[in-house]
Amino acid sequence: MIKVGIVGGTGYTGAELMRLLVAHPDAEVVSVTSRSDQGRPVVDIYPHLRGSVDLAFVAPDLDNLKDCDVVFFATPHGVAQSTVPAILELGIKVIDLSADFRIRDVAVWERWYGQAHQAIDLLERAVYGLPEFNRDKIKTADLVACAGCYPTSVQIGLLPLLEKGCIDLTDVIANSASGVSGAGRQASVANLLSETSDSFKAYAASGHRHQPEIEQGLADIAGQEVKLTFVPHLLPINRGIHTTIYANLLDTSIDVQAVFEESFKQEPFVDVLPAGSHPQTRSVRGSNYCHVAVHRPENSNKVIVLVVEDNLTKGASGQAIQCMNLMFNFEETTGLKSPGLVP
Repeated sequence: MIKVGIVGGTGYTGAELMRLLVAHPDAEVVSVTSRSDQGRPVVDIYPHLRGSVDLAFVAPDLDNLKDCDVVFFATPHGVAQSTVPAILELGIKVIDLSADFRIRDVAVWERWYGQAHQAIDLLERAVYGLPEFNRDKIKTADLVACAGCYPTSVQIGLLPLLEKGCIDLTDVIANSASGVSGAGRQASVANLLSETSDSFKAYAASGHRHQPEIEQGLADIAGQEVKLTFVPHLLPINRGIHTTIYANLLDTSIDVQAVFEESFKQEPFVDVLPAGSHPQTRSVRGSNYCHVAVHRPENSNKVIVLVVEDNLTKGASGQAIQCMNLMFNFEETTGLKSPGLVP
């Protein structure tokens, strides 16, 4: 049984970590931190955890984390950098759900996140947490930078095509739509029910923080630069991501359905749906599964890939636990086999 700490337990990803970990047979949450709510019982903020989490929030100090085997950071960007080095020095493994260690080019990170990076020497040490591509490296890592929600959907959707080398890498488009929880739990007028309900919009069309992470990941998979147009959208739902990817095939005779089925046949959390399917976010809600469908419009060299995931589970906390399982040599699916919640 490993001991788990969660830094930043009041946000949605922290709550999702607790929800999933209470059912994990090999892990026990022993410390949940919050600078603003220390001393307050966790269930005061998240009543759905009553009877499952009997902890109060504590200060995010080393004294409250030193007995852990692994610490998850479910914090805004810029927070993990200041604490992770000291935690690693204690021999504790770290899984960071923020963007602090995802981008290897420090200048790119600082430009997109508007601050100086405080732990540059750890960027090369951090292993990118996308198990479908980086499984072997995650197994031996002590610092994992968990893949972002949008980047997970785009990279999984393109991985078979990039590995096969069958698309034009100069013109790839990804339109992604996320539920409101993707913006976090902080108060915001733009995220009020009356602002988001019965509405649909694009945002950050001229540039989104996840773009360099996606491009870096796609280049790692393809072995060369991939030119991507990425446009995020806001869905009037609580949780879920739907990504539609458009690419140009170099060989129109290729059986793209077979390519996807072969690529993901051993992946426990990627389900390639039957030809002609259109996946729905409701099917993966609350689960760690990605549903993928691939289409070929008639008389065209286009391939269209549809990917759905839960942004808080496979897009964040579930994927982080999947990485934890790999790091501690547990069965990769442990604690994560529950299907989606319907309705």
